[in-house]
Amino acid sequence: MFDIERWQEIFDTIRKNKLRTFLTGVSVASGIFILVILLGFGQGMQNGIDKEFQRDASNMIGVWTQVTTKEYKGLNPGRVIQLRDENYEVVEKVHQDKLEYKSPMYRVFQASINYGKESGAYSIWGTSPDFQQLENAYMSYGRFLNYSDQRQKSKVVVISNKIHKELLGSIEDPIGEHIEISGLSFQVVGVYGDVGGGREEEKIYMPVSTAQGVFNGADRLNMLYFTLKPAENFEQSLVDSEKFTNELKTYLKQVHTVAPDDLSAINTFNTLEEVKRFHNLSGGIEFFFWFVGICTIIAGIVGVSNVMLIIVKERTKEIGIRKALGAKPISVIGLILHEAVFVTAVFGFGGLIFSMGLLEIFGPMVEIDYIVNPSIDFNVALVTVFLLIGAGALAGFFPAWKAARIKPIIALRDE
Repeated sequence: MFDIERWQEIFDTIRKNKLRTFLTGVSVASGIFILVILLGFGQGMQNGIDKEFQRDASNMIGVWTQVTTKEYKGLNPGRVIQLRDENYEVVEKVHQDKLEYKSPMYRVFQASINYGKESGAYSIWGTSPDFQQLENAYMSYGRFLNYSDQRQKSKVVVISNKIHKELLGSIEDPIGEHIEISGLSFQVVGVYGDVGGGREEEKIYMPVSTAQGVFNGADRLNMLYFTLKPAENFEQSLVDSEKFTNELKTYLKQVHTVAPDDLSAINTFNTLEEVKRFHNLSGGIEFFFWFVGICTIIAGIVGVSNVMLIIVKERTKEIGIRKALGAKPISVIGLILHEAVFVTAVFGFGGLIFSMGLLEIFGPMVEIDYIVNPSIDFNVALVTVFLLIGAGALAGFFPAWKAARIKPIIALRDE
């Protein structure tokens, strides 16, 4: 039931102690403000990490080779290890039931590309049709490479949106146009885009068999890429990918006569391990943000409790008169609690609205390394405020309980 007299008393008390009430409220508002901002940046880090791993398949395993660093079976260190078509074909055959996407890659850096009077230098990547899924590329025009292109060693290419703009900008749809690479004419069959943008769109794709033939690659490869079929959960996916990676390295070391403990000759990367590492880091930082924010809120709540104790001390005689006139302890407790909850709620919601307003206005503008669009779920923020109000009520309860236990005769003697 709404008691207008009680609310008048509360507002009278606040008016008499404006500065004290304001400073107490600011400590509460700053706590919720800091917590929301920190949680917003925690979500921004999560967004940034997710964006980083959108560039490629999140469960991709890659392998490349360098030189040996150890003597093994009479062979001296310093040998260059070269991946071959045969290596890819064996892995594909042995693990075909596990693989989702796979692609060999033969790469040529800074090849000269010409179209009419325009020219540029871009990387040529000889790949298989599956590489579109491995790279998370999307098609703006036309199609990606297909297996017919690879079997027939077709002189076809897929260019990026960036290369389209730089070389063929005068043509809206470049499908069917021909560009010159190393003096040979290649037909453009597709234009791709990459969510990574920038450097990710400085590549021209052609069938790996074509690239090997045009650039005298014979059966050499630079890298092998694989993704495994999805498992039941992330942990199982990680176990499967680590097992596959170890089997892959063991096979390549055996076939290329590399010492088992040579850590340089055969190299792999596993994006699942990177995903786990970054998400663990993100989770640790988010926990730290929660800790700092909650500690700040607790400091504010302690301030509310102290102020309520001061109020009880100041109003001791008034409380004694109330009890002498028949006021019940519950009404005394309610009076103190109402004021504590009112101050906590008003300034708590004020801090919430201000912090979320800042995130809403400036969050979309933030896009730095690993932090993108800091934001917070409104429901989480709202629950936090209600917990804050509950804590404010708890903070006010002990002073209120102390006030309710004051004996009228002792209260009336208070100076």
